[in-house]
Amino acid sequence: MELSQSQASRAELYKEEPGYFRRLNAFDWVYALALCAAALFALNRYADFMDVYEKTILLCTAPTFAVLGWHWKPMRWLLPLVGALSLGAIGMYDGVLAAANQKFFLKYMLSSQSAILWMSALFVFSTVFYWVGLFSRSGFGSGVGTRLCWAGVVLGATGMMVRWYESYLIGPDVGHIPVSNLYEVFILFALITAMFYLYYEERYATRQLGPFVLLIIAAAVAFLLWYTVSRDAADIQPLVPALQSWWMKIHVPANFIGYGTFALAAMVGTAYLLKSHGILADRLPSMEVLDDVMYKSISVGFAFFTVATILGALWAAEAWGGYWSWDPKETWALIVWLNYAAWLHMRLMSGLRGRVAAWWAVVGLLVTTFAFLGVNMFLSGLHSYGEL
Repeated sequence: MELSQSQASRAELYKEEPGYFRRLNAFDWVYALALCAAALFALNRYADFMDVYEKTILLCTAPTFAVLGWHWKPMRWLLPLVGALSLGAIGMYDGVLAAANQKFFLKYMLSSQSAILWMSALFVFSTVFYWVGLFSRSGFGSGVGTRLCWAGVVLGATGMMVRWYESYLIGPDVGHIPVSNLYEVFILFALITAMFYLYYEERYATRQLGPFVLLIIAAAVAFLLWYTVSRDAADIQPLVPALQSWWMKIHVPANFIGYGTFALAAMVGTAYLLKSHGILADRLPSMEVLDDVMYKSISVGFAFFTVATILGALWAAEAWGGYWSWDPKETWALIVWLNYAAWLHMRLMSGLRGRVAAWWAVVGLLVTTFAFLGVNMFLSGLHSYGEL
């Protein structure tokens, strides 16, 4: 029996589109196997220092980053480069924290504070070059902005890895993943926002959103520098008892993926509003691209923020004996969640688009900022670890 025209078309399409795994090349598999081997090596060497939850997190990390690297190719060089720089820095310490001020490359480049200062400078310079490229219509300026942004990501991630090691040099009971206070989470916020932006930059083949997104990263860097100078925030402190939990390793990063993508959506919404009023209209991406990036950023952020909220409730039950206590931080986290849940509901049910959606995303950043910083500044409660 002959196939119908539609059946023949589907069959032809099926032949042209190989399965997901068939699209992978030898280098993809080598990358994945190298990650798995590194995870198994770490497990074999440091298993005695980890509980069952930490071992599970380690083993899940390798396939997660393997799939991420298959989907987004830059991860295949970013992870090895950060790993090599981090291990090189750790080797220079030779088990002595004082080496950070004694050895040239540590003091001026690869100690945690030096690498994070370099990250801050690179993000600021990236912002400048992105704006120069936008106003001058210069592909060179925007290209330099992209490269500086990538360099900031590399050094920021290296700084975080080295800071993690430095905390253990202070003392085994002090050592912890560097996501425990405002100084550390602002670095995490800048890195996550930059990486999501760089993904969308490649995905949509446009650098015209860089000036807007890097503004929010530069603002985070400015706060980070002020906070470092005025409060000696870069000093590594022991964890308070409630934070001495493996929950922190997954709750905080998930939370800040939400914060970072919400901030990205707000800056894209700002670009959308400018274009809709004829400002820089011929230099910004199309309205469809802006709308799509805004929608996808909020969708990703909402998913991770939901997971983070659930993890936070489980952590609260373990630390304080109850899943929910209407603490100010919890209450404002719920407000943030409801805000973006309503945005997505209106988008999916009523086709929310245009200026209303963009304004909502921008206002959402104000709500999120208060939940992130305002609660620490003006309210008090159980979540008092990051006070200003």
